[in-house]
Amino acid sequence: MVETRNGDGDALIIVDVQNDFCAGGALAVPDGDAVVPAVNRLARAFPVVVLTQDWHTPGHASFASSHGCTPFETIELSYGPQVLWPDHCVMGTPGAALHPALDVPGAQLIVRKGFHRGIDSYSAFVEADRRTPTGLAGYLRERQVRRVVIAGLATDFCVAWTALDARRAGFEAIVVEDACRAIDLEGSLARAWQDMRAAGVERAEVSAFTSA
Repeated sequence: MVETRNGDGDALIIVDVQNDFCAGGALAVPDGDAVVPAVNRLARAFPVVVLTQDWHTPGHASFASSHGCTPFETIELSYGPQVLWPDHCVMGTPGAALHPALDVPGAQLIVRKGFHRGIDSYSAFVEADRRTPTGLAGYLRERQVRRVVIAGLATDFCVAWTALDARRAGFEAIVVEDACRAIDLEGSLARAWQDMRAAGVERAEVSAFTSA
């Protein structure tokens, strides 16, 4: 059974709780707003809290509009297969802003990802070329973090990639299932959980980390 007591070696990573991934956004995750109160509860239970923020350039390589394609098609880019998305989380726009009800005053770091025009970045640790680090692993090690707990949007993309890369970087990893929501694109959610299970990523619920 996963050990869920919080300690000094734990960090919470809150993934992409942004307007464009919530109701009315350009790439709204079904029921995405429901993660906000869960994340707000979790954030008060951890000594280290990190936020991530999708932060794309206009005309980003991951946008379908940049290739004259339809959203959710997959093409090959220089680093491999890339799902093409509607334009979303363009840097400096309201859609890229954190959800207005997000209340995490103890957050100490924001990792912005996807700001290189030609490379997408789902993971909080490494961009989609699998070579370009964000610097998060080094930050967490300097903070003496050994285990990361992950919540946010979307389970089958940015949350899963973050969890898998946390394991590759040597951290224990737990995904808080009821503090996440998924896109579930052609079976992507089931595949993500399968991959995470194989990598040793644990699953838990908000109640395991909070008293209320």
